[in-house]
Amino acid sequence: MYTMTMKRLIFALAVSFLIFSCNTTANITDDMSPAELIQRGQEATDRNRYSLALQYYQVLNERNRTNMDLVITAEYHIAHIHYKQGKYDQAREGLNALLEYYNSPDQELLPQHFKRLAQIVLERIDEKENRRPFSSR
Repeated sequence: MYTMTMKRLIFALAVSFLIFSCNTTANITDDMSPAELIQRGQEATDRNRYSLALQYYQVLNERNRTNMDLVITAEYHIAHIHYKQGKYDQAREGLNALLEYYNSPDQELLPQHFKRLAQIVLERIDEKENRRPFSSR
């Protein structure tokens, strides 16, 4: 009898933990700076809370469409999260779109590290997809 009660209590605590830890709504305010959005996105990514991180980066992208450095930052991180989730088609699409920004006369003014990171992730996607057996593609 005691063990059944303990099992039920442990089960209830586990379910409660899952419900509260799966909160995926970002607390984004109008006065959050781009740096704060990036920081919170990185923190969420580090904790594997990808849907939360995506929200921060999408807001960063939407609010800063005229600042190419921030657009590229947001779009790289969004594509990288898709890569981490194993959504290789979405990641590839986002990374290729990002690399298109570098095909402009002003490419030297853009953050070059995201160009190289995008190329590296695309190479990793190709490696992962080429390692898969044909039956799982």
